[in-house]
Amino acid sequence: MRAAVMGSPIVHSLSPFLHRAAYREMGLAGWSYEAFECDEARLPELLGELTPVRGQGRAGEDAWAGLSLTMPLKRAVLPLLDTVSELAVEVGGANTVVFRDGRRHGDNTDVHGIVRALAEAGVRAPRSAVVLGGGATAASTLAALRELGLHAATLLVREPARAGGTAEVAERLGMALSVETLDKLDVFTGADLVVSTLPGGAADAFADRLARVSALFDVVYSPWPTRAAAAVAAAGGTVVGGFAMLLHQAVRQVELMTGRTDVPVEAMRAAGEAEIRRRATAPA
Repeated sequence: MRAAVMGSPIVHSLSPFLHRAAYREMGLAGWSYEAFECDEARLPELLGELTPVRGQGRAGEDAWAGLSLTMPLKRAVLPLLDTVSELAVEVGGANTVVFRDGRRHGDNTDVHGIVRALAEAGVRAPRSAVVLGGGATAASTLAALRELGLHAATLLVREPARAGGTAEVAERLGMALSVETLDKLDVFTGADLVVSTLPGGAADAFADRLARVSALFDVVYSPWPTRAAAAVAAAGGTVVGGFAMLLHQAVRQVELMTGRTDVPVEAMRAAGEAEIRRRATAPA
């Protein structure tokens, strides 16, 4: 069986290290996991080239079991799928494609990854939350907050006019969403949880203000810790990093693609952390 991660850029993806570690520990000797550079324009063509898929082809022939999708493909893939999970519809993006019976099924495991990452750090029932950034990860974060029992959140973005898509996600999720500008962060540092979905380095400018929050989930995993995460940790707050989210969404992907629940979380964690350390010490 074959699987892969697609996106652009894809060269630095940790997904191959996580999935391959799972296959080794699970004894799936006939499984492989690759990485393909793919943008939105090429996605329909590349999906069409993935043949045979599970449920088609001859006995003993290598078939495609599934795909992991990263940016910018999570939204673009939706109209190319045969079925889509309710969660993926709600958040407006699928990061997982599973092939079964010759059909393409889309799902979202990012939400699971966020919930599990927070739970590992002891963040299970925040009474209030603020989300920095308004992209696809912010949308998945809102769904994760709903799973944690929240029905309202605040979104801080640079340009509120560009947060319309995330506001629509909140409406589908049945969540009340207040949208403000990032320069008002000081007003919201008393929230139980702040989630930064900003790209690497973008939250560093707010490190001094974020140091006052009780819990910060920063979706960046490299370089780690970010200045914001270090500031919160130094002040005694709870810090959750992006690697934990990446790990647990990958665990759920392996479950969906293999149909098994005995996924070796710690072996995957060790493989991912080892690769992060290797990259941190590798010559430029």
